[in-house]
Amino acid sequence: MDLIIWRHAEAHEAEPGEEDMLRALTQRGRKQADRMSVWLDSQLPEGTRILCSPAVRAEQTVRALKRKYKIRDALSPGASVQDILETSGWPNAKYPVLLVGHQPALGGVVAQLLRMPEEACAIRKGAVWWLRHRSREGQGQTVLMSVTCAEKL
Repeated sequence: MDLIIWRHAEAHEAEPGEEDMLRALTQRGRKQADRMSVWLDSQLPEGTRILCSPAVRAEQTVRALKRKYKIRDALSPGASVQDILETSGWPNAKYPVLLVGHQPALGGVVAQLLRMPEEACAIRKGAVWWLRHRSREGQGQTVLMSVTCAEKL
């Protein structure tokens, strides 16, 4: 199974009294999402399922890809690593999954799957981490396939 993790692009800081879920992308964030979506569109396998946080900034990020996606509350800010893994179907889904969500939970997912300390994995805004589950000699392994950010494309 391929698990592609895309942290939402740069968003405006919350104004006093503004709800976090309503924060929108900055102009720079829109550019990050556009650049990454071009790369993703050329790389994503056929049949990839795309799941997105209901936060405005995450949905604006995934819309740049111009593909069908589904909103999942389990990807909201404050989600747990377990919620995210269950939502993705890791490691047994029969199709690749692209998740669009938030730090620190996405970094926690990567850290857990790569057996790193949770605090060791910070995912940059707008970046993509591509992981693959495989079986070798009867043992499950997680392979890091790619890490990239819009600024490097």
